[in-house]
Amino acid sequence: MTDENNVPKEITGTVAEKTKRTRERKNYKKEGERTKKTRKTRSSEDIFKKSNLKIIPLGGLHEIGKNITVFEYEDEIIVVDCGLSFPEDDMLGVDLVIPDITYLVKNQEKIKGLVITHGHEDHIGGIPYFLKQINVPIYATRLAAGLINNKLEEHKILRSTDMHIISQGETIRLGNNFKVEFIRSSHSIPDSVMLAITTPAGTILHTGDFKVDYTPIDGQLMDLSRIAELGNKGILALMSDSTNAERKGFTMSESSVGEVFDKLFLNCTKRIVVATFASNVHRIQQIVNSAVKYGRKIAVCGRSMINIITTAAELGYIKCPENLFIDIDMIGSYTDDQLVIITTGSQGEPMSALTRMAAGDHRKVKITPNDLIIISATPIPGNEKYVSKVIDDLMQLGAEVVYSALADIHVSGHACQEEQKLILALAKPKYFIPVHGEYRQLRAHSETAQMMGIEKDNILMMNNGRVLEINKNEAKFTGTVTSGRVLVDGLGVGDVGNIVLRDRQHLAQDGLIVIVLTMDSGTGEVVAGPDVISRGFVYVRESENLMDDVKSVVRHEISKCEERGVRDWATIKSTVKENLRDYLFIKTKRNPMIIPIIMEV
Repeated sequence: MTDENNVPKEITGTVAEKTKRTRERKNYKKEGERTKKTRKTRSSEDIFKKSNLKIIPLGGLHEIGKNITVFEYEDEIIVVDCGLSFPEDDMLGVDLVIPDITYLVKNQEKIKGLVITHGHEDHIGGIPYFLKQINVPIYATRLAAGLINNKLEEHKILRSTDMHIISQGETIRLGNNFKVEFIRSSHSIPDSVMLAITTPAGTILHTGDFKVDYTPIDGQLMDLSRIAELGNKGILALMSDSTNAERKGFTMSESSVGEVFDKLFLNCTKRIVVATFASNVHRIQQIVNSAVKYGRKIAVCGRSMINIITTAAELGYIKCPENLFIDIDMIGSYTDDQLVIITTGSQGEPMSALTRMAAGDHRKVKITPNDLIIISATPIPGNEKYVSKVIDDLMQLGAEVVYSALADIHVSGHACQEEQKLILALAKPKYFIPVHGEYRQLRAHSETAQMMGIEKDNILMMNNGRVLEINKNEAKFTGTVTSGRVLVDGLGVGDVGNIVLRDRQHLAQDGLIVIVLTMDSGTGEVVAGPDVISRGFVYVRESENLMDDVKSVVRHEISKCEERGVRDWATIKSTVKENLRDYLFIKTKRNPMIIPIIMEV
């Protein structure tokens, strides 16, 4: 049987079925490709959503000190540095200021490690307080680890800490998403590193604190070639030290200070006292070199100086002959021309060893006209008046004082503009984030970056607590987290806040008046008093008339309350306080803190 085209029906059916099946296969393939393409698109979108790296500074921006930065990718976090800062003038009684780590406490299960760039207080000083809330492994170079261990021993938390000592040039993996390379850097303390933090979103280069020193004291040159290699591979963002961003040119090499020391030591018959930063191990090494060269013994003053020199010497970062260092109690056994005393107090801190020497209060060291005092530091902004007073006091005792205005006995540990340009040129980052500085320094560094060809839109000015989400395609701010400062006062951490500080300032500026009186709980009549106690307001014996007037005002206000039938002690106290404050201001133009105390019988 055939069809009208004389083709057998069974053959025609077979061909038709084949054609249909072929058509179905093509449609299925197209549908499959379409589905696959959709799936691929969705997949890339999902990857894009996941690939944002969050960078969250919790300290160190718009300030010098308490440096701490959070890097978060999906459900993993690493933290870089955890420093402290010292209290400002209006923080009366406060010992230290540490960062607020509330965000990290809430997300502590995500934290894979705390990574340290170097051993300065503004980068490691907050670690003991951090570990008391969150126990995480620490990754640091040998000297930084030694200094951290000293702090943990003081806080009695050393045994519970997982400390990993990392060498310069080493790379570690933290979690599934972070790889951290420790790149050899130069700073005023040995074993400083930059961090190349590699994530699925890209590589971030964090410089830590640095300067480009071509003749470093320890001979360890910054690994500029590795920075260049990373730059050629592609750096997503550069986070760079901005401390000296306003200064043009280069920072002088640390070795230049050694030449000045040698000149001052040469033919000097006086006892030499050198004040410097305790953490400046390279500076201490140069003092050691000059002391050895000119046959002098070294005694050390100041607890922080003793701790750092002891740790650095034990770890081999200070090289010196045996028996060079002597106990401070032994200085009477040597003549002046055989001695060097290294001390803290280069910033004129009120309780430091040099300040006590200048005031004549130091128990072991008495300054005489046969002393040469070298202050090997420049005053930190805000400390100028303290340093000037110490210099004046030392000179009044007859000592010869050499300081930064008279000789080049200090160089910075931070890069100036030309060094910052070098790092920008080698790193060639897509995005630039200035860090470690006050706003004017961050701004100056951003201007330098623009000169180096970084697009203005790719320069990201951050604030503490602000969340930056970054990937290869874009960088955007997406919110804020809790940040700020926590005040440490004695053993109290965070229990001194703005209200307590305000009260302390009020007491310091205006003094205190306490009104004490005894009232009958039944009738509301005054049984005894009022008695007036003044502290820091006026001297009572010389202001009897004023004290009598104060008592009269209090009695008058109590009487008015009685007439109105007021028996609520809180209302009586508030009325007495307000009216007495107005009276004292009219009489004295002062505003003391007033505390009424009512006792019942």
